[in-house]
Amino acid sequence: MNLSIQSLANIAIELQHGLSGQDRFQRLISSVRELLQCDASALLRYENQQFRPLAIDGLSPDVLGRRFALSAHPRLEAIARAGNVVRFPADSHLPDPYDGLIPGHDELKVHACVGLPLFADQELIGALTFDSLNPAQFDVFSDEELWLIGALASSALNNALLVSMLEKQALPTSGEADLRKQSVYRADEEMVGLSKPMQQLQHEINVVASSDLNVLITGETGVGKELVANAVHRLSPRAAKPMVYLNCAALPESVAESELFGHVKGAFTGAIHNRTGKFEMADNSTLFLDEIGELSLVLQAKLLRVIQYGDLQRVGEDSTKRVNVRILAATNCDLKQAVVEGRFRVDLFHRLSVFPLYVPPLRDRKGDVVLLAGFFVEQIRNKLGLTQLSLPPDTLAMLESYNWPGNVREMRHAIERAAVLARAAQNQSEVLLYRYLFNLPISECKEETKSSVTATVDAPLSLNLQQATQDFQRRTIAKTLQDNQMNWSASARALGLDVGNLHRLAKRLGMKA
Repeated sequence: MNLSIQSLANIAIELQHGLSGQDRFQRLISSVRELLQCDASALLRYENQQFRPLAIDGLSPDVLGRRFALSAHPRLEAIARAGNVVRFPADSHLPDPYDGLIPGHDELKVHACVGLPLFADQELIGALTFDSLNPAQFDVFSDEELWLIGALASSALNNALLVSMLEKQALPTSGEADLRKQSVYRADEEMVGLSKPMQQLQHEINVVASSDLNVLITGETGVGKELVANAVHRLSPRAAKPMVYLNCAALPESVAESELFGHVKGAFTGAIHNRTGKFEMADNSTLFLDEIGELSLVLQAKLLRVIQYGDLQRVGEDSTKRVNVRILAATNCDLKQAVVEGRFRVDLFHRLSVFPLYVPPLRDRKGDVVLLAGFFVEQIRNKLGLTQLSLPPDTLAMLESYNWPGNVREMRHAIERAAVLARAAQNQSEVLLYRYLFNLPISECKEETKSSVTATVDAPLSLNLQQATQDFQRRTIAKTLQDNQMNWSASARALGLDVGNLHRLAKRLGMKA
């Protein structure tokens, strides 16, 4: 055997150290990568028909934010369906999920790739993947040796999952495990982030979800307050029924009361039939009131009564109806200040903010920008039907340096717009999101990084000379085109080039079809 018993024993001993799950996973794949002398390794968690990276080594940092659906990645699907070590031929026609994601290497067309499915009680819980640019790198290792590595990884991952389950069971719950099985997973509802503010928010969500307390969710526009509301409802005892949503800012004053409480036929002009209000629809479930601060004082008083006593009265009806509704409210304004100014009822404020949740802005979530970038890029790649959609290192650095005044929503839209422009310009299935495609205002970049973003030559050290030269050419051409209102002839004159040569250079650089 080429793997010594001592080397495997050392990995096993390291996994027993008093480290957090994340540190333990990182140590595992780093040790194994060094042992196998490969270029990249990753530990993936399997759930909901997709693989989620837990730790990576040798791959672009945005990989941690990506979610690899089996339906979109045949190599990972082959690993998930296998019961043992999977060795892919060096010339395999199956696309590699890590193409373009090993820094300094744009593609992995011919290389060695090994996948190890990880099991606990015959249930698939994850996978280990190894890639090497040397096609014969793993030929010297037997399947038995690789299987032993997989066994160690399975044990470490399963132990971490059990610890996580025990920690969640320590919180007050009400059939949480059963509710999770009933809940339908939606990728667009996942809250991505490993920063301390996000970990604190996740903990608070887990604490309050199982109760029936009203929750006030605050935060700037675009931070993901609706995602927080969805998470609270999904983990609550009410998750078997759908959460009812109402945007208070979009309610005209004339129909707001009917929208909330319903009306009976003939209650007013145009009321040609009975209407069920949002409160009745949310009976024994959850009602999410977005932009709660926009409600008028009259409606606030009526809303208070329903929250306080559970009794509602349809417009035009004398009798009352009792409902059991949990309220989740969200706002991007300062309700305390609104109370002081008399625009919001103090008694309603206290009823709603029994358990406040604050969603941090993106600029305070250090490290989460890269994860979100990977998360969005993988979703957009699937939506656009691209084989590959990658973020060069300098693009990631720019995204991290930007302040994102519109927060997560702005970031997603910026990446979507850049991807559409890149697909049109590069006219191929493998697309790179170059920095110039984003056109982000420099004024919103962090002060300490403005100089690096605006520098004429600022290619990162991870790029080789050819890549750095091409990046400089792209940015120079893009800047010249902008200065000349996208006129190619004028831009060619400004650059001292023949216009035909400029077109050919732009095509070679992937700037136009």
